Amino acid sequence: MAPASQIALPPLIRRGEGIVSDATVSRQVRLGTLVPVLPGVHLRADVAGVADWRAAAVSAWRPDATLCGAIAAHLSFWRELPVTTIEVAYHTSLRRSGFSFQRRTVPLDLVIHRGATRLTAPALTALDLAVATDGDSIDNVLRSKVARIDDLRAALAAIPGRIGNRERRRLLLESRAEPWSVAERLAHKILHQAGITGWLANRPVVLDGQTYFLDIAFPGIRLVLEIDGREFHTKSDVFESDRRRQNDLVLARFTVLRFTYRRLVDEPDQVLADVRAGIQLARLRRQLEGF
Repeated sequence: MAPASQIALPPLIRRGEGIVSDATVSRQVRLGTLVPVLPGVHLRADVAGVADWRAAAVSAWRPDATLCGAIAAHLSFWRELPVTTIEVAYHTSLRRSGFSFQRRTVPLDLVIHRGATRLTAPALTALDLAVATDGDSIDNVLRSKVARIDDLRAALAAIPGRIGNRERRRLLLESRAEPWSVAERLAHKILHQAGITGWLANRPVVLDGQTYFLDIAFPGIRLVLEIDGREFHTKSDVFESDRRRQNDLVLARFTVLRFTYRRLVDEPDQVLADVRAGIQLARLRRQLEGF
């Protein structure tokens, strides 16, 4: 028989299932091979800090508990979001390191399942995180296309009276044109406040067999505003694709203006002046070129 320290253990063990004896579980905990994370639920030490396994531990502990916040976003539409605490909607006063339990009832139509795991639907998850992320969660869920602005509005209506709803409502208003990034959100806000209309966000266009989603497009005059986010596109593949995109648009007789996040923040008036000048130029080109 293999020594206890060499027993092949599954990543997650729930006491009483008979897969591993209670005596072996206790021994492996003493050895540090298993880590108790929730009552009756243990994780192997090498996965005990992995968010996905900690989320699975919640489902093993209470299948009717609902994951929310960052872990729900991580599992549904925002995979790269770091998760430091597993937030759980469940009626309990339990306290465990790395977990946060909220006495909260989630409407059933705003709960989804990922296998055996229950989590808040993307629209509600984005709203939960909206204030803390200054709208990033809304932008990410819209970009992922797993929720639309109407889904977010419906989710907000389903949670009346929650602290932070006023700010969530403001962020939703700024998202009415469905931005896909913080920079786009700011650009939309600048255009809305200036009363500039006739534009659409993330409008698809096919050029030479390639589909591009134009950040901000004025379809009637073939004007495009390209928005470079807070992290400038320096990766070689992104750099190359941006240049090809720019060339394809220009060759298709689009007037293209580019704006960085820094300019949107520091020079909104000059950005507006450039946009207005671009609108005039695009209108003139349309008259002269007849497209």
